[in-house]
Amino acid sequence: MKPQRLYLVAGEASGDLHGSNLVKAIKKLHPGAEIRCWGGNLMQEAGAHLVSHYRERAFMGLWEVIKNLKTILGFLQKAKEDILQWKPDVLVLIDNPGFNMRLAKFAKKQGIPVHYYIAPKVWAWNTKRVYKLKKYTDRVYSILPFETEFFKQYGVNAQYVGNPVVDAVEEFKATHPKKHETEPFVALLPGSRAHEISQAMPVFAGLAQNMPSVQFRVAAAPSLDASFYNQFGLPQNVKLYFNQTYSLLQDCRAAVVTSGTATLETALFNAPQVVCYRVAALTYFIGKRVIKVPYISLVNLILNRRAVPELIQNDFNPQTLAEQVQQIWEGPARDKMLRDYEELSLLIGGPGASKRCAEEIVRGVGQVLPDL
Repeated sequence: MKPQRLYLVAGEASGDLHGSNLVKAIKKLHPGAEIRCWGGNLMQEAGAHLVSHYRERAFMGLWEVIKNLKTILGFLQKAKEDILQWKPDVLVLIDNPGFNMRLAKFAKKQGIPVHYYIAPKVWAWNTKRVYKLKKYTDRVYSILPFETEFFKQYGVNAQYVGNPVVDAVEEFKATHPKKHETEPFVALLPGSRAHEISQAMPVFAGLAQNMPSVQFRVAAAPSLDASFYNQFGLPQNVKLYFNQTYSLLQDCRAAVVTSGTATLETALFNAPQVVCYRVAALTYFIGKRVIKVPYISLVNLILNRRAVPELIQNDFNPQTLAEQVQQIWEGPARDKMLRDYEELSLLIGGPGASKRCAEEIVRGVGQVLPDL
């Protein structure tokens, strides 16, 4: 009997991280499995044979995608040909729906079982995509607890396996003791992409000017250098820290976070936060008409209420931001937010998302796991 073949496809750095943890878990459960992947260094180091690195396909933004459409379609064709030639027992798609949903359709037509880990956010916008998810996938592994109920309404075979962010945060806490800073500070998380950082940093600079007695530390993106941040005229009470996001979240008194996975990470570190978001006026105008969710932060979406403040567009300004930071610095608002975080932790569950997902995938290729 030939060993089972698993083909994994991830399209960016976060997918490579979660994919690598999945590869490790699969290898532990099923050492004889052969794993081939589109991903990155981490998946390769975990034991998968790397066909294509995500850096080759890192096109961000609508215009860049349009400009490089021929190249993207070329990668899609290459992936299809490699899948067809290798004949995997299962195709495991990780996030990256623009690319991966096309592969799901192709694989399904070829009779290859399709499992999807970190499902497309069809509940947020363009809900019609859920019908494609149902049609072209066999199993969907959700990382947000409210997703499964939504998927089941449309007949999608979905299962909540936990959130891999929990694993990452718990692992960091276990190896990095809290520093107990003598001087409390605010962690500023402006995002990782130049355009979103450019929207946030002028407001962050204004915030620091409005609160001169408070120290601020910016979680700076490693892909950019200090000169990029310094162009926004940062006052003396603002310092840059590269590759130290988790350290800042663990040790800060409060945080200001641009919307995204970082809002959930901040909550898991028990750091009271203000969530902020600003985009170009036209992008916001269009987004308001297609996005169907009542909140922008994962914390509020999971709890289904406004547990953390959200400052969007014009509300994201230095004065309003300073008022919100002062409210969570100490007092009832801070205490309530910390209680809400406790409820959030119960809802998303403990670590082990990668292991649970791997168990289901390995069972799906016919392996019996009697000890689980």
